[in-house]
Amino acid sequence: MIKLSAVIITFNEEKNIERCLNSLKEVADEIVVLDSFSKDQTKEICLKHNVAFYEHAFDGHIQQKNRAVSYAKYPHVLSLDADEALDLQLINSIKEIKAAFNMQGYYMNRLTNYCGHWVKHCGWYPDKKLRLWDSRLGQWTGTNPHDKYELFEGDKMTGYLKGDILHYSYYTLDDHYRQVNYFTDIASKAFVEEGKHAPFYKLIINPIAKFIHHYILALGFLDGIAGYKISKISAYATYLKYKKIRALQN
Repeated sequence: MIKLSAVIITFNEEKNIERCLNSLKEVADEIVVLDSFSKDQTKEICLKHNVAFYEHAFDGHIQQKNRAVSYAKYPHVLSLDADEALDLQLINSIKEIKAAFNMQGYYMNRLTNYCGHWVKHCGWYPDKKLRLWDSRLGQWTGTNPHDKYELFEGDKMTGYLKGDILHYSYYTLDDHYRQVNYFTDIASKAFVEEGKHAPFYKLIINPIAKFIHHYILALGFLDGIAGYKISKISAYATYLKYKKIRALQN
């Protein structure tokens, strides 16, 4: 039976963190939280649950997540975001593979709750994530804010767990628009720093393509009004990202 460290990064997550921590208690032998000096009750809630609590200034999602993994006591790591939790089926799946961890890592599905609606389309589900792995065999990579965990040898030695990560993404439309503004700030700066260019036509074509993909090709219309709102705001986010990129480049 392996020992498992659950690792979370946080900033002002008092609304979500307790649900996340409670879902981990049956599977984690240690819970590590790396906080970016939250201004709310995040720290107090975490300490109440006896987690290993650390603080470090935020310098990027990828950097912070790799730093959090470095604090884990055990090499086998389960990574969650603060606004996520394990459902019962996934908890049982993790218990089973702790007794026979014979892969380098394990994928699992993520199901998102959007303003009270569980989203099954829009390209948001099953949203497969590699979140359980031997940390000696990989690292967080990607382009901020879109981080992803990559195993050094790729996916040839990975498994798949039944159950869902429950993702409580946005409680209101304002939450979604705030996140769009925040993420497009980070993404546009990363885009420019990588020396990429954004021709004018992408400002028009890419948002339209994004809406068509989410709402029609990915069957977002089956999620009703939530699917329409997600598709519309995703298209706006694409437009805003390229607008910010062009502003930075000019």
